[in-house]
Amino acid sequence: MNWALTLVFVFGALIGLLALGLPVVFAFILVTLGGIFAILGPNPGGFTQFVLSIESSLRTFTLLPIPLFVLMGEVLWQSNIASNALAAIDKWIGRVPGRLSLLTVLSGTVFSALSGSTMANTAILGKLLLPDMLRRGYKPEMSMGPIMSSGALAMLIPPSALAVVYATIAQISIGALLLALIVPGLLLATCYVVYIVGRCWWNPTLAPRDETIAESTWGEAVRELVVYVAPLSIIIFCVVGVIFAGIATPTEAAALGSVASLVLAAAYGGLNFRSAFNAIQGTVQITGTMLIIIASAIGFSQILAYSGASRGLLTFVIGMSANKIVIILLMQLLVLILGCFMEQIAIMLITLPIFMPILKVAGADPVWFAVMMLINLEMGLMTPPFGLLLFIMKGVAPPEVSFKQVYLAAVPYLVINTLVVLAIMYKPDIAMFLPNLVR
Repeated sequence: MNWALTLVFVFGALIGLLALGLPVVFAFILVTLGGIFAILGPNPGGFTQFVLSIESSLRTFTLLPIPLFVLMGEVLWQSNIASNALAAIDKWIGRVPGRLSLLTVLSGTVFSALSGSTMANTAILGKLLLPDMLRRGYKPEMSMGPIMSSGALAMLIPPSALAVVYATIAQISIGALLLALIVPGLLLATCYVVYIVGRCWWNPTLAPRDETIAESTWGEAVRELVVYVAPLSIIIFCVVGVIFAGIATPTEAAALGSVASLVLAAAYGGLNFRSAFNAIQGTVQITGTMLIIIASAIGFSQILAYSGASRGLLTFVIGMSANKIVIILLMQLLVLILGCFMEQIAIMLITLPIFMPILKVAGADPVWFAVMMLINLEMGLMTPPFGLLLFIMKGVAPPEVSFKQVYLAAVPYLVINTLVVLAIMYKPDIAMFLPNLVR
């Protein structure tokens, strides 16, 4: 079957099942099983291979940081360290428009340096902040949007497990890529802050001001910052510092960060049987949800790759132009499109073997391209209809929140990400400044 017709049938069936109200996991699995039957017929070997591929994909070493980072975040939350840190940061924000949305972005940026998992970061932020924001009358754009966008920063701000996977597949310097991601990650966070303040100043109904905020003294704000926020730098060093120093891999750093969070919780007196049990229970629930979504997405990605649909789309886009900049734009556009439907590691496995030789011939810096592609992959996590963070957000949101509200909440931040990608494409020094310093 022609690759274009394959895409139409596959995505048409998937959208149809979702429109009928079938949970996304079962919709992915049914379409994948149907695709196996259409390609291989009633051969049991194909279905056996589907089960084995999911099992082997979930056992991969690169996914091990997910439960460790979730555990780290759960320990910080259950021991009240995270809530105390949020309260300390909140006192420095004051009565700025969109205060809780700004708190979300600032906290998400800090937690991104404590978590290498975008899904874990988004789930934890949603669990911590979303109920209070909705209760105070924040619109979805100013509640769920900042949570998803700042949660996704974990893909960029080191430690980033996905960046390590990318560098390994593309055979580029891991250290250079991690350094190159720091400035774009912070730039995105800054743009989110500017957007939130501007929108809430222009339309105050998006984020009603809380008139019950108690004014705090300068000394009290500094004291709480030192007591509750500064110690988190220990965990950041255990996660980020050991990677940059070449002491540990991201998985080992995740384990070290989990131990550091337990030690810190014990030092603050917040570690007891109940908090430890709740942290483990929360870790199992969040990790289980993530792995089920990843498993269904991986199976779906494999059927697209096996049918030739993904490669056909890739070849079609690459063959449209011979101009260097146009080719890079088309590559990024293709990654964005694939990110709407496929899991990020699968996209890298499909595209990078083709992209890298093209970049070499075109004379483009592979680290510079990697930064743009990782931001694009981050956007894919928030892009309708099948971005994984959209489903994570829906999973932690109250039942009355619709998928349409989740989709619309992500749109402004996707626009910001697109503008940052174009800025990096026009001005490569945004990404390459730090790597060039150490070369």
